[in-house]
Amino acid sequence: MKKVTTSTLMQLKQKGEKIAALTAYDASFAKMFDEQLIDVILIGDSLGMVLKGDDDTLSVTVDDVAYHTACVRKGTSRAFVIADMPFMSYASKEQAYGNAAKLMASGASMVKVEGGEWLIETITGLVERGVPVCGHLGLTPQSVHVFGGFKVQGRENEQAKKIVDSAIKLENAGVQLLVLECIPSAVAKLISEALKIPVIGIGAGVSTDGQILVMHDMFGISANYMPKFSKNYLTDSNDMRSAVTAYINDVKANRFPGPEHSFE
Repeated sequence: MKKVTTSTLMQLKQKGEKIAALTAYDASFAKMFDEQLIDVILIGDSLGMVLKGDDDTLSVTVDDVAYHTACVRKGTSRAFVIADMPFMSYASKEQAYGNAAKLMASGASMVKVEGGEWLIETITGLVERGVPVCGHLGLTPQSVHVFGGFKVQGRENEQAKKIVDSAIKLENAGVQLLVLECIPSAVAKLISEALKIPVIGIGAGVSTDGQILVMHDMFGISANYMPKFSKNYLTDSNDMRSAVTAYINDVKANRFPGPEHSFE
């Protein structure tokens, strides 16, 4: 099996084949997902909520993500591995460069940052220094207190236009992948069609180039609650491997997410 790279993901978009992604935080689950042929594994700062039991992601540190990235890398031979840059770990360009280097050295093939135009210079600098970058727009959990909670973004025309404009500017700055979280399906479709790079959705409808879920949500074992945009794949499966396969197959066949998992 060939290792998934940024070129692989671009080819999938160009061929109209969906990208399936999940979060993972240790070698055992990473190995399981890898063997089921998941395309992308994200070491998300979601670990603050699903592993540590916090109410948000803000307490997660670079050392936390680096540790879990090293664990995931040991269990992965095929999937593309992305590491989240935690809250305030890229407040300045210099800070971003040092922390991204730490995550790449831990085993990541790409780092993910949350935000729009204010990140342009940082993204350009990272790419120039050999660090592939994934962007993240819409509901960006590190800004949860600015948003006043975990709320859908882009329902008003002005806000939707800002997200579309930011997506284009992020692509021009050099991001090679973009995550859209909790935005209306129509806005996500517009962005996916406008960009040349792959767009991965979570709560962004079925028209993006791929989907990602937090593994604990996909297994229905999250400590807090089940988001509207998720689905418990263990409900109809006999074991975890079958659940992962069902999720991947549903993404590839455009069966997930359905209207009940999306926002208008």
